[in-house]
Amino acid sequence: MSSKTVERVDHVVIRFAGDSGDGMQLTGDRFTAQSAAQGNDLATLPNYPAEIRAPQGTIAGVSSFQVQFADHDVNTPGDAPDVLVAMNPAALAASVSDLPRGAIVIADSDEFTPRNLTKAGYTGDPLDDGSLDSYQVYAFPMTSLTVEALSSFALTKKEAVRAKNMFALGVVSWLYSTPTEPTESFIRTKFGRKPEIMNANLAALEAGWSYGETAEIFAVSYEVAPAATPAGTYRNITGNMATAYGLLAGAHRTGLPLVLGSYPITPASDILHHLSELKRFGVKTLQVEDEIAGITTAIGASYGGAMGVTTTSGPGLALKTEAMGLAVMLELPLVIVNVQRGGPSTGLPTKTEQADLLQALYGRNGEAPIPVLAARSPNDCFDAAVEAIRIATTYRTPVLLLTDGYLANGSEPWRIPDLDSLPDMPVEFASGPNAVDADGKPVFRPYLRDPETLARPWAIPGVPGLAHRIGGLEKADVTGMVSYDPDNHDRMIRLRQAKVERIPVPDLEVDDPTGTAETLVIGWGSTYGPISTGAQEARRDGVEVAHAHLRHLNPLPANAGDVLRRYRRVLVPEMNLGQLTVLLRSRYLVDAVGFNRVRGLPFTSTEIAEAITKFAQEGTL
Repeated sequence: MSSKTVERVDHVVIRFAGDSGDGMQLTGDRFTAQSAAQGNDLATLPNYPAEIRAPQGTIAGVSSFQVQFADHDVNTPGDAPDVLVAMNPAALAASVSDLPRGAIVIADSDEFTPRNLTKAGYTGDPLDDGSLDSYQVYAFPMTSLTVEALSSFALTKKEAVRAKNMFALGVVSWLYSTPTEPTESFIRTKFGRKPEIMNANLAALEAGWSYGETAEIFAVSYEVAPAATPAGTYRNITGNMATAYGLLAGAHRTGLPLVLGSYPITPASDILHHLSELKRFGVKTLQVEDEIAGITTAIGASYGGAMGVTTTSGPGLALKTEAMGLAVMLELPLVIVNVQRGGPSTGLPTKTEQADLLQALYGRNGEAPIPVLAARSPNDCFDAAVEAIRIATTYRTPVLLLTDGYLANGSEPWRIPDLDSLPDMPVEFASGPNAVDADGKPVFRPYLRDPETLARPWAIPGVPGLAHRIGGLEKADVTGMVSYDPDNHDRMIRLRQAKVERIPVPDLEVDDPTGTAETLVIGWGSTYGPISTGAQEARRDGVEVAHAHLRHLNPLPANAGDVLRRYRRVLVPEMNLGQLTVLLRSRYLVDAVGFNRVRGLPFTSTEIAEAITKFAQEGTL
């Protein structure tokens, strides 16, 4: 235990930053696991270049991982770092403008060489020239200390240097009193077959902790108490992992095997990776040759009586659109997960955006309505995936689930649910004739719909007596025969639309503490954290504001129009140029105003609070 002073703080925001090869994502992930293990609430923001090996030592090559951990509920990874761990000059240059006065900067002084300083755009050394005087700077030779700590191991210098991220983690773990046991266990598991590497990483971690304990530069360490949480079993989870588990749990509650057809694409690939590890639960994953094969594989699985799923990001969704129309025509269950990223085209593959809303709603030829859901947090990806499967199987329709890169890679503590608490979603397949023909003989009518849901029967191929036509040509109502009749086409279009419109979704809930607010801020998807936190900040400054958030985007909640018309002013923050704003204005004829950013990064709560305050007071932004 440390003999130094320990101060308790209620929250801390830490950013680990360095070259893409410095292991910052692993370091941040391990610190997150440690914080979760001691019961802190937390939220994270991984941020890294799209290049596999970005230009070393340059700002373009900086990879960072930000985590906010606290003794209370938090919904964002924090607006500004209280602590920056800069493994080289480029990492400092990329982040220093985000630091508040008084922030802690921990730097590897070994890396601040003339060559690295020049590559980062510095004309002098910021560790010595006074430019960092408004911060608490702790610069020490992290690389040299790591190499020295590992001198007894049979490693090359290059191999020893690779463990400096564990040294940095050890220092920060000491500084914020987080237990390193979760990381030690991880190292033993990951490198168990390479004892020398395993022991070297453990030694580097211990050396970093010991340096924090014994170095004269640190007079104080800090402690963040556990957050108050409901009783239960918790684990740390990313949005992609939660999506994978939600798809599996939803399929389990239907009694159907889960079949994923997917083509790898950033940032959705991890869903495929996670599900491929769950074969013992009856999951079948197929990594196919392209996006079209991914969705058609999933459609084929649903036709055969499984729960077909496909995962992608924006460019892949564009390639899947024709097959999505086929799924609408076939009226079979299907879930399409779109983990949105910065666009257009290849765009910003590793950055976040929510600019695929209108594509999700309307991006198909013809009138091809599809229910659309959006998760609002990494945890919520689980519940939204279960809900997507419920809708798909109950109403025999493809469903689009929207997440994004921020949710996919971000993490937070997740209370593992009891499976019995999830909704029952039993599926009944057609087993025989369901009508009689003009001669009174039993026949199977593939489009004889359930009067409540308008779902058609789900007929497994090969069952005697259930022969019927499939394909993309329009079908005759009830009989399912190919039809070019204009009136029948009109009727089938309206029936498919009515089926989606009658899906019951929960009413839109409004957080309006006083009940007298004249300003409503409404959002969807991953903006929930910044908006809810920003609304709280604005209220603390005396602004009356209500907050509502949409999960169901098609159909929209039945009371959405009434909610919107209740307020004098409506503000819509989105990581796009105003897609939900357009939808709300056209659907409900309200004067909604968009607050829009497309930077590849999530909103900060501070900028949301400032926008709310200005809009509530002036009616403009």
